[in-house]
Amino acid sequence: MIASEYIESFSIAFAALRQNKLRAVLTTLGIVIGIAVVTLMGWALNSLDAAFDATIDILGNDMLYVDKWSWAGGNNWRLMESRKNITIEQAEELIERLKTPQVAVPMGSLWGRSIIYNDLKANGFTVTGVRATYTQTPAGNVDEGRFFSEIEDRYSENVVVVGYGVKKVFFPNSDPIGKTIKINGMQFTIIGVIAKRGTALMDFVDNQVFIPLNSFFGLYGKSIRSISIAVKAGSPELLDDVRSEVVGTMRIVRNLPPGKDEDFSINESQMFHEQVAEIRFYIWAIGIFLTAMSFIVGMIGIMNVMFVSVTERTKEIGIRKAIGAKRLSILMQFLVEAATLCVAGAIVAILLCIVAAAGIYFAFKEQAPFLTPYIPVPILIIAIVVSVVVGILAGLFPALRAARMNPVDALRYE
Repeated sequence: MIASEYIESFSIAFAALRQNKLRAVLTTLGIVIGIAVVTLMGWALNSLDAAFDATIDILGNDMLYVDKWSWAGGNNWRLMESRKNITIEQAEELIERLKTPQVAVPMGSLWGRSIIYNDLKANGFTVTGVRATYTQTPAGNVDEGRFFSEIEDRYSENVVVVGYGVKKVFFPNSDPIGKTIKINGMQFTIIGVIAKRGTALMDFVDNQVFIPLNSFFGLYGKSIRSISIAVKAGSPELLDDVRSEVVGTMRIVRNLPPGKDEDFSINESQMFHEQVAEIRFYIWAIGIFLTAMSFIVGMIGIMNVMFVSVTERTKEIGIRKAIGAKRLSILMQFLVEAATLCVAGAIVAILLCIVAAAGIYFAFKEQAPFLTPYIPVPILIIAIVVSVVVGILAGLFPALRAARMNPVDALRYE
């Protein structure tokens, strides 16, 4: 098919659409809805994926956390509850025996604690006792001030490093360094602020305060709960070796005979990757199903209109064939017409989605900060490509019917 025939097919298709403007507009509504659904769904899921990844990255991709409890669940809760607590002595013995990790730090945490500053009291914070080496882990990255030293830990100094969320609650417009807060009735001087780490899906990590582990024991006692151990491998490539050493060494520390199940858990970001992958699958499956339904409705509408168009222009088709038009030219004419309807609908839908995405972002950026004020270009390209494919599929059978018409019968059609 030469270029002039393509141009002629496009010209005839556009002329037909201009003659039936209202019908063309009404027909494209189904496509506008379908493209809008797939575009906004892709935008929202793309933002949600970024939020999931940012949330998982909080744990660190080279970090292991030895704990009495499994963070991912799946095991019998009562079985984990019956496990003996990990004591500080066991944690320190594990750390002393380990050879491959970059750093290992014991941690004691209590949730739902109250903090008081002057006359302001707030609840729901996590008080975490750690060693000074905790600053080498991702969670110990200080944005303001400094982390406490080994000397301050050894002598149980009442110093505290607060999370970004704590600063936001108590010192939204002032410098917290040097201020004094009360934790469990004891005064602690703020010496540092941890960099913001929380995401829309895990903002509680910013609601922590870190105090020296010995101060933590002085405040709450050594037996108040099980100790956790944060282990930094140094790189994701070393994670398997470090995990094997941690499990083997912890079994020795816990006096577990060969063949007996572990009475502790190794928590890491990988388990959340697997859970998030499953959640993503179901979300995308539901989204694709809804999108497919929208497109099927749109395709049926376009196919119906194209059959009507073929019937109305039967004599025109007969005349074109009589003067030498080939089947491919007739087929191309109606396919272009159907595809043009879909692309026009896609353009309208994309413009509406761009405005909607910006509006949703600015209206809900506090509640859903993971959303973006724009729709990624790949999603827009996919929307255009999908609209063309839908148009071709919707127009294929009407176009084939037109191309296969007998010119004599077409010319006799009234």
